[in-house]
Amino acid sequence: MGTVVGLVLGAGLVTIWWSFFPAPPKAPRRGRTWSERTQDLLVQAGVPSVSPAGLVLTSLGLGLVALVVIGAVTATPPIAVCFALMAAGAPGVLVHARARRRRRALRGVWPDVIDDLVSGIRAGMSLPEAVMSLADRGPEEVRPEFARFAQDYRATGRFSDSLDALKAHLADPVADRIVEALRLTQQVGGTDLGRLLRTLAQMLREDLRTRGELEARQSWTVNGARLAVAAPWLVLLLLSTRGETASAYNTSAGVLVLATGAGLSVLAYWLMVRLGQLPEERRVLR
Repeated sequence: MGTVVGLVLGAGLVTIWWSFFPAPPKAPRRGRTWSERTQDLLVQAGVPSVSPAGLVLTSLGLGLVALVVIGAVTATPPIAVCFALMAAGAPGVLVHARARRRRRALRGVWPDVIDDLVSGIRAGMSLPEAVMSLADRGPEEVRPEFARFAQDYRATGRFSDSLDALKAHLADPVADRIVEALRLTQQVGGTDLGRLLRTLAQMLREDLRTRGELEARQSWTVNGARLAVAAPWLVLLLLSTRGETASAYNTSAGVLVLATGAGLSVLAYWLMVRLGQLPEERRVLR
């Protein structure tokens, strides 16, 4: 009995002593790097074969070509530098625009994808079979990704790994939610998957309807703002072919005018994008 009391007392003293030493703080979760964000953007734009480094090299190449060509035409280095910077930023703007269009198209597709999944599960298919069937009877926009999932699953037989590859190929927050719901159901079972997917489809349709109304109302304003930003530079490009106009920008005052105009254009475009941008769902279930 004394031995037991001694052990309990010793354990208590050790616990009290240990409480004076706080646990080391956990390392903060590392945020996504620029390379990861850019790769997601390229996947969403439909060009997954392009790497972030390739995008940067393309931008630099276009900027260099614009610098040489416009510099040769206008013989005005400040104007050539301005348009070279615009050309260098064009691939990034194009990728963002394509990614937005593809996300907008996929928003209208996901409710149909969920309906097809629910129909397959109700028909008695297993979860892998229901997902693989989307390669044949799912919406056209996502059939290639689900066909790739079917190939991965047939080759490996690992449902979870094939779902991870599907998430990487789609790079979409709604797809992440669907995939994780399927993974959880496959791992722990349950009968609420159909109800969960139907609720998600209803929410997506309501969000699509509301977002469509807002985008229709603001589209003409956004297009007008883009034209207002681009018009002065188009006029400058046309006028710079005249020698007397181009020579005016070779002076320090001309460089100051160009720098001020470029800064105001960038600020105006950034404000337009920020003020007119609807909130985008982030990938939290990567």
